[in-house]
Amino acid sequence: MITQSCKDSLDMISVNDFRGLERIPAVMNELGCEVGDEHGQGPVVSKQRRIIVANQLPIRGYRNEGTKGWFFEFDKDSLVLQLKDGFPANTEVWYVGMLKVDVEKEDQEEVAQLMFHKFRCVPVFLTVDQKNKYYHGFCKHYLWPLFHYMLPLSPSHGGVRFDKSLWEGYIVANQLFANKVAEILWPDKDSVWVHDYHLMVLPSILRNRYTRVKLGFFLHSPFPSSEIYRTIPVREQILRSLLNCDLIGFHTFDYARHFLSCCSRLLGIDYQCKRGYIGLDYCGKTINIKILPVGIHMGQLESDLNMEQTATLAKQLKEKFEGKVVMVGVDDLDMFKGIGLKFSAMGRLLEMHPELIGSVVLVQIANPARSRGKDVQEVRFETSVIAQQINNKYGKEGYEPIVFINDPLSALEKAAYYAISECCVVNAVRDGMNLVSYKYTVCRQGSPVLDKALGINESDQRKSFLIVSEFIGCSPSLSGAYRVNPWDVNAVADAMYVGIHMKDEEKHLRHEKHYNYISSHDVAFWARSFDQDLDRACKEHHLKRYYNVGFGLNFRAAAVGKNFRMLTVETIVAAYNNTNSRLILLDYDGTMKPKSAVDKTPRNEVISILNCLCSDPKNIVFIVSGRGRDPLSKWFSPCEKLGISAEHGYFTRWTRDSQWETCSVAMDCDWKKTVEPVMEVYTATTDGSFIEHKETALVWHYQDADPDFGGCQAKELLDHLESVLANEPVVVKRGRQIVEVKPQGVSKGVVVEDLISSMRSKGKSPDFLFCIGDDRSDEDMFETVARLVDNPSLPPIAEVFACTVGHKPSKAKYYLDDTPDVIELLQGLATASVGPRVTHTLEEDI
Repeated sequence: MITQSCKDSLDMISVNDFRGLERIPAVMNELGCEVGDEHGQGPVVSKQRRIIVANQLPIRGYRNEGTKGWFFEFDKDSLVLQLKDGFPANTEVWYVGMLKVDVEKEDQEEVAQLMFHKFRCVPVFLTVDQKNKYYHGFCKHYLWPLFHYMLPLSPSHGGVRFDKSLWEGYIVANQLFANKVAEILWPDKDSVWVHDYHLMVLPSILRNRYTRVKLGFFLHSPFPSSEIYRTIPVREQILRSLLNCDLIGFHTFDYARHFLSCCSRLLGIDYQCKRGYIGLDYCGKTINIKILPVGIHMGQLESDLNMEQTATLAKQLKEKFEGKVVMVGVDDLDMFKGIGLKFSAMGRLLEMHPELIGSVVLVQIANPARSRGKDVQEVRFETSVIAQQINNKYGKEGYEPIVFINDPLSALEKAAYYAISECCVVNAVRDGMNLVSYKYTVCRQGSPVLDKALGINESDQRKSFLIVSEFIGCSPSLSGAYRVNPWDVNAVADAMYVGIHMKDEEKHLRHEKHYNYISSHDVAFWARSFDQDLDRACKEHHLKRYYNVGFGLNFRAAAVGKNFRMLTVETIVAAYNNTNSRLILLDYDGTMKPKSAVDKTPRNEVISILNCLCSDPKNIVFIVSGRGRDPLSKWFSPCEKLGISAEHGYFTRWTRDSQWETCSVAMDCDWKKTVEPVMEVYTATTDGSFIEHKETALVWHYQDADPDFGGCQAKELLDHLESVLANEPVVVKRGRQIVEVKPQGVSKGVVVEDLISSMRSKGKSPDFLFCIGDDRSDEDMFETVARLVDNPSLPPIAEVFACTVGHKPSKAKYYLDDTPDVIELLQGLATASVGPRVTHTLEEDI
């Protein structure tokens, strides 16, 4: 049985995709799924399943050189393994990623089978060249520095400039990951959770194949400001790929804000906050944004603290540093962790406070670098030189101010150092999250075994002191930490001095605050929260139909309601030919003319089409627009029989030579004296904005302003005007890059009612109604049409076509993609009216 997702995507699947599907039934059997019966029903998944996709599998492995056999075990320190504790108890978790060890090609099949059956892991094997381009090239030496705010101005300053071959290698690797996901994925049941910047184009590849798959993504690194991100040549492809997810997660609001700003500036997509959730309306779907910092695995760390080995190590370290205040730092050996700056701050501390020489020690533990290259060697050399200089200057026999540990330490050894340290210094110049401060706080809370070894009574107050860089992801959640600018060496040295001399009572209060937060927001809480939000984001998948738009990485899956469909020329022409009293209502800006067009004058082809429609005695054709009557009269003066409804229906005329009629709303524009000065203030302070003066309305436009600042100003202006106009007979509305003030009771919906009522009063009740528009004001028209059609007390309208332009939630039942499609459809109607096809061509009308 072909699933609905497969049906939706069938035309986009390649021959290679079908070949990949051949292996799925066998895999499904091994997963414990029930195989379909003789009637051809597909396999049924017996358990909830989550597929975790990350660059590396949560597996440690090595090869016995004697027996040539492989040994593997779960890496309990891996985040992607720990997050399974947040899933429901009956959940089956599968992992897709690369192994941390290199496996020869002849052993890959055997290792893959072992991974599959024993660990529920599906390994992705890359060749040396593929891995160099994907991981060491594009990921670690292009994306990673750039996402940490380092532009590749020159190769000598770290990072590499954009290289198309590396980008292609990145795409190839992501496709290989997708192929492995496809081998185990049940698209209508499973949830897929993709992790980090290594796999940012994977969502597009998966969504292309499986339109209804539940798909989440979490970025563990910073997301840079738009000024940095926009330097990426493939910036839009990456954004569109991420927007093919249902839920996108970030550690902090800053990272999410930068992502949303990029979506606004590059794709013109604005976000909305709805009942505590942030969402982006994209291709008929709401892409949810999740902001929640990851936590640590409390149970595992507490277990480590209760081990005798940890207690013994801690006791030995306490004796070793007896009489000294120990400060600790644990960082990866890379250019963004600020180790050199931390050492410089330690030197400045001893310079400013020489009385501390011999009584304070900074223990710096360096984790192995995750990449290789010149930058890593430079960091290792620089930090070693600085440490040696300070030790030579302030050290003496039996005392080194900086203890620099370059050898890898186990989790138990690190826990022992945390436990005996009065202060922890996390001095990174930029880091996505950094959990060192969390682990330090929990270790300072202690355990029965550890307390006994260190001579701590159960009643003793627990205390800790954190110095945290303001540029790392954990900083916002640690409100009791001493936040510093890592580049300000004096400020960091001052913070160290404060930590050394702070009273125990205050340290206890800060520690207690941090521990309560960290223990309640652990990795299970984080995973559970993300998983629940992903389910919530996907709850309407089955209510929509999906179709594919675009090619390559510009692909997107557009979602529409099950009754929401594309309006074809054939469909509307067939209804058009079978009716005798037709009402055609056309919006102008964004419908018949692109909003981006500078010259708003209609082209000759549009005038010709309108004249053809108006020449049919069975038709009444109206332009229904928010624009003023003067420009509309000028633009459409060649159309003698065309009706115009201007300023959302306040002014209406049935033909070019007829008189303008006004709606029943009394025209009192004294409120303009209040509104105009307010708008002028916002125009003066918002570069690129301007005021449009209409006879009955005032409109503030900000489409040429900075998107972020313009949107902020629009919100303020809306609130300001609603306040000062509370007692005036007007409405204040925010539209697409506008804020408009107009009289109450005036809308395009009222226009529809009045025109239909007038036709019926003349004995020409319409049996065909076509209305089309692209923005919020047109939704009033669609809503009125739906209400009139559903009212049994009114004469029925046989054929009704309410149509919106663009893929978005709408009250209309039909849609067209863009302006050229609108012109083509109107041309079809014009041809049906006059017989021969209109001779003008589209050419470059749009």
